[in-house]
Amino acid sequence: MAGAGISTPSGIPDFRSPGSGLYDNLQQYNLPYAEAIFEINYFHHNPKPFFALAKELYPGNYQPNLSHYFIRLLHDKGQLLRMYTQNIDGLERMAGIPPKMLVEAHGTFATATCTMCRKEYNGEELRPDIMEGTVPKCPTCKGVIKPDIVFFGEELPPHFFRYLTDFPVADLLIIMGTSLEVEPFASLAGAVRGSVSRLLINRDLVGPFAWGLQRHNDIAELGDVVSGVKKLADALGWMQELEDLMARTTDRALKKNEE
Repeated sequence: MAGAGISTPSGIPDFRSPGSGLYDNLQQYNLPYAEAIFEINYFHHNPKPFFALAKELYPGNYQPNLSHYFIRLLHDKGQLLRMYTQNIDGLERMAGIPPKMLVEAHGTFATATCTMCRKEYNGEELRPDIMEGTVPKCPTCKGVIKPDIVFFGEELPPHFFRYLTDFPVADLLIIMGTSLEVEPFASLAGAVRGSVSRLLINRDLVGPFAWGLQRHNDIAELGDVVSGVKKLADALGWMQELEDLMARTTDRALKKNEE
């Protein structure tokens, strides 16, 4: 399970950190309150603030960091059952984690849907409009095309409910970079069997780790997320492999961009 804290080392601000979080830096959009930028009713009323923010967050503006590549390495080694992420930045996909291994609980920029006629689009089709600061419109019906991000007031994607079959068979749950404040995602931390260890790599104790509801086999590694991931990779003897994977994938991405 991962949240915005795994992407802050890539330069993407999280939502709730005082001073530096996204919600503290939205005054420029003249919102009635910060969360309105992700509320579906407000979006229908005024989509421009969301698309201004989307320009900043759109996949391709930032690069995955060591935390994302560690999860990719878990997959390469056949150890990843699934990654459940709150993030909408697409960095998991960029690190090479296959979409079928991801549950993007709060949606994705990879696909989009017209809010009126429900025509589906590839997220890349929206990029030119978004980068120009224009609200993308459907050529068919002129409705607003909305990236498939889950807004407050919308249902979670159907594949979120994979947790009903994934979590009961997990051997270990790693929780990284999340406040565990947003439901129903936060409750997933309690969905693994009692005999399963939960490893929290995070700046602070959160969720059951903070409420005094720890299990005897829970472990918390507090501090910078990347440092915590490095410590885990070192303990596993995977650090060299991880650095090689990161260098290889980054080189390929750079060459692709140059082409």
